[in-house]
Amino acid sequence: MFSNKKLLITGGTGSFGNAVLTRFLNTSFEEIRIFSRDEKKQDDMRKVYNDPRIKFYIGDTREYNSVENAIRGVDYIFHAAALKQVPSCEFFPMEAVKTNVEGTANVLDAAIRNGVNNVVVLSTDKAVYPINAMGMSKAMMEKVMVAKSRTISGEQIVLSGTRYGNVMASRGSVIPLFIDQIKAGKPITITDPDMSRFMMTLEDAVDLVLYAFNHAKPGDIFVQKAPATTIGILATALKELYNASNEIKIIGTRHGEKLYETLVNREEMTKAIDMGEYFRIPADNRGLNYENYFSIGDTGVSKIDDYHSHNTNQIGLEETKKLLLKLKMIQKDLNVVHA
Repeated sequence: MFSNKKLLITGGTGSFGNAVLTRFLNTSFEEIRIFSRDEKKQDDMRKVYNDPRIKFYIGDTREYNSVENAIRGVDYIFHAAALKQVPSCEFFPMEAVKTNVEGTANVLDAAIRNGVNNVVVLSTDKAVYPINAMGMSKAMMEKVMVAKSRTISGEQIVLSGTRYGNVMASRGSVIPLFIDQIKAGKPITITDPDMSRFMMTLEDAVDLVLYAFNHAKPGDIFVQKAPATTIGILATALKELYNASNEIKIIGTRHGEKLYETLVNREEMTKAIDMGEYFRIPADNRGLNYENYFSIGDTGVSKIDDYHSHNTNQIGLEETKKLLLKLKMIQKDLNVVHA
């Protein structure tokens, strides 16, 4: 399937890019290109993987020319480059727009112009009913992808997206923070013990992108049916795994945070297709005909719930501990191998 093919990963020095590399270096890809603006992280990856099939491109998705230079000759693109830190995007919302919206448009335009076969863009649960600038910019990113998918033939290129919740132990996430606090003997600072979040491993995130890659029609967005746990349970699970006695300190909900996250809103749920482990949300391909917006409605919207982290499969303390033990950083700390 991947024989003699070339893959580009934007934002490829991040957690997702490293997970994709780990997965695909044992396949027949001819070349995997890592595109990012961080030369230090690229150099670190070059030394870690030491594989001639990995090619590194310095650039920024905000700059169309640097994007097109990296895309020429590529067959597939996984677009992971983004500003993801909620407080940073709140204080600098136009920076989020430039990277998450305009940067995505640059990637898609260059992909279309250069005959790329398949592009999967990575989104987040924060794009659903967004209350912060990061989520709003990601929601617009999704709209850009869907809009561009309407303008091209699916036989020419397939544009699709994935949307997922918290990726456990990814860079900047709460699990590494809690572990650092435990090791330092500091209080574990949690916002609200009843706040819930979807729980996915990096391997789950890669699986979701591959599922979209293999099954998408133009403009589709795919969502994994992920379990969820509360922040209170998560902190307690880590304390027990590390046999720690740290105080748990409640600091209150931070600016831009929700009590729970939504992966599929009720409007999308009326048309979502249950694929077993995943939901497929097909693109809204109505034309700009006003009767489709004002005269014809959907009677099912008021009868269905959103799919969110409060009503998905809720895992308790022991299940959360088992899930945490899948993480290599915890296996290393505790000197255990997950069965």
